[in-house]
Amino acid sequence: MPDKPPAGQPEAPPASIEIVVPARNEARRLPDGLAALCRKAATLPLRAAILVVDSASTDLTGDVVRAWPAGPVPVRLLNCPRAGKGVAVRAGLLATRAPFVGFCDADMATDLSALDLAVSLLVAGRHLVIGSRALDSSVAEERRNGIRRAGAMAFRALARRVVPDATDTQCGFKFFSGPLARAAARPLQTTGFAFDVELIARCQQLGATLTEIPVCWRDVPGSTFSVARHSAETLREATAIWLSLRGGRAAEPAEPGLPTLVPAWHALPAGMPTRPALPTEPPSTAGPGAAALRSGTQAVTTA
Repeated sequence: MPDKPPAGQPEAPPASIEIVVPARNEARRLPDGLAALCRKAATLPLRAAILVVDSASTDLTGDVVRAWPAGPVPVRLLNCPRAGKGVAVRAGLLATRAPFVGFCDADMATDLSALDLAVSLLVAGRHLVIGSRALDSSVAEERRNGIRRAGAMAFRALARRVVPDATDTQCGFKFFSGPLARAAARPLQTTGFAFDVELIARCQQLGATLTEIPVCWRDVPGSTFSVARHSAETLREATAIWLSLRGGRAAEPAEPGLPTLVPAWHALPAGMPTRPALPTEPPSTAGPGAAALRSGTQAVTTA
């Protein structure tokens, strides 16, 4: 279970959106990223909370979170004894309770301005909203490492076999209706960096339509992904996902009761604290900002 607030600090009111940050040996990069996320989350129209999942770190990642000062956005720590990004994100999603959830990478390589659009789409009824660096209106810095670029191309070709309508499975910026995310995370088997592919596929098997949004992304030094150590493992994971899901069979969840997908604003409990009034109609399909349908995927562009 996540750490409780320090002694003498009252429990925070329920959050309407919880943001998971998986972190392994991120003591150096986490303070800046967490500060930026707290600042942005405080401006959202929903009450937000942040859950940092320490994935078997051997540095002071956990101490950074435990020492984090109290503020308008509560920050909690979940200790995960196993290493692996997929393990950490799964543990974090299953520890949430909010009607809306998501996760961001610790380095905040994806500009957090995308949170405004992601939240508005969730509240308007979308259940699966992910950032895509491949959209025409995205701004993505080219990777410095040529070998990593080549590996990413090979991985994308394999990922398309599992989720052909996703243009970018690996952007570390994904948001969901809470019941969907928790149901999709329960049977998640991929422990490493390829877990995103399985998570998207399981959300779609549960009936969610994928909505991609443009992002601004930069290549932040210090990534825990190593081409030498992780490339072969990640490709093996993607192959295993394809083999296990190619028949379109969803694995049985660890707990019964898959969610019925209803307009996401209905997930907000009566009286749950929010800030300004939220829209209850899907975004307009005309003019700038319209949603363009492509192979079952809604790609949202911005003016």
